[in-house]
Amino acid sequence: QVQLVESGGGLVQAGGSLRLSCAASGSPFSINAMGWYRQAPGKQRELVAAITSGGRTNYADSVKGRFTISRDIAKNTVYLQMNSLKPEDTAVYYCNADTTAPPYDSWGQGTQVTVSS
Repeated sequence: QVQLVESGGGLVQAGGSLRLSCAASGSPFSINAMGWYRQAPGKQRELVAAITSGGRTNYADSVKGRFTISRDIAKNTVYLQMNSLKPEDTAVYYCNADTTAPPYDSWGQGTQVTVSS
């Protein structure tokens, strides 16, 4: 089982930047890919960015050019650098790990990101 601990959320003004971190423990060697999801009030949880163990990345159209996902293998940590933040980026952000061992999907506790205008 993989445990995920997130940090870095908070309040930031529009146009500002924030970096989220997600540290994996337990069985980090089983991680195939990691990603960041977000859920705004009244909306479905959506994929923001993902990165595979091979380094391939994928981004939601709404964040392309503004957000960057990266992974530090040695530290078993994935990051989400968020620049040029907009009020519509306000949501709870969740870290996710896709693993090759059960339960195959693991989630962090979520961290609130609030962007003020």
